[in-house]
Amino acid sequence: MSDHLVLIPGLLCTEALYAEQLAHLGQRAAVMVADHSGHDSLDAMASAILDAAPERFALAGLSMGGYLAFEIMRQAPRRVERLALLDTSARPDSEEQSANRRRLVALAEKKGVAAPAREMFPRLVAPSRGSDEGLRAKFLGMAEATGVAGFAHQQAAIAGRPDSRKTLAAITCPTLVLVGEEDQLTPVEMAQEIAEGIAGSRLAVVPGVGHLSTLEAPDRVTAELRSWLTE
Repeated sequence: MSDHLVLIPGLLCTEALYAEQLAHLGQRAAVMVADHSGHDSLDAMASAILDAAPERFALAGLSMGGYLAFEIMRQAPRRVERLALLDTSARPDSEEQSANRRRLVALAEKKGVAAPAREMFPRLVAPSRGSDEGLRAKFLGMAEATGVAGFAHQQAAIAGRPDSRKTLAAITCPTLVLVGEEDQLTPVEMAQEIAEGIAGSRLAVVPGVGHLSTLEAPDRVTAELRSWLTE
C-alpha cells in the first residue's frame, strides 16, 4: 500500500484525464497530478515533478506520462514505490513522428490548439468512439487548458525522448502495464514489450478501449489501479 500517488497526464491532457480515478483513488492515497507544460524537455519536466512530489510515492503515467515516468525512474528510482504505465511506449520517436509533431505545433500556432486537437482525437480513442462528442469535448477542453505554448513544450520533450527499452530491466518495483486493446498510437505489442522487459510486471489489456483508457473505460482502469496501489 502506498500513501502517496503521483499521476502524470498525457499530451494535451490535464488532471481531467484522471477525473474518475481521482474520485476513487483519492480515498486511498494522497494524490498529486503533475503539470508538465512549463518545460520543453523530459529531463526538466521530471526534475520539476520530483521537486513537487513527496519523498516516496506510487507513480502512474499515461502516454506522455509514461515517457516521463521512465525519466523519473532514471533520475530517482528509490523514490518510486510502485509504477503504472498506461497506454505508452518505451521506444524513442521516429523521424516521421517527430516531423508530424512539428507540423501539429505549427498548426496550433497558426490556428489555435483546438485545430491539432480535433485532428488528433479520432486516433486517441477506439474506432467505435471516434464520433463520441462527450469524449471529444473532454479532450478539447484539456487541450484548450494546456494552450499553444504548453503543447509546443510537450511535443519538443516527446520528440527528444530517449530509448527507454535500455533501462526497463533496471525497474524493480511492483509494476502494472495497462493498454487499451484498440489503442492505435501505442498498441498492445508495445505494452507487451514493456511488460516483458520489467521482471515481475503485470500486463492488463482492456477490451474495446483505445489510447485514452482512463476516460474510455474509467471503471475498469480505476479497478486495475486500485488493485495495483494496494497490492
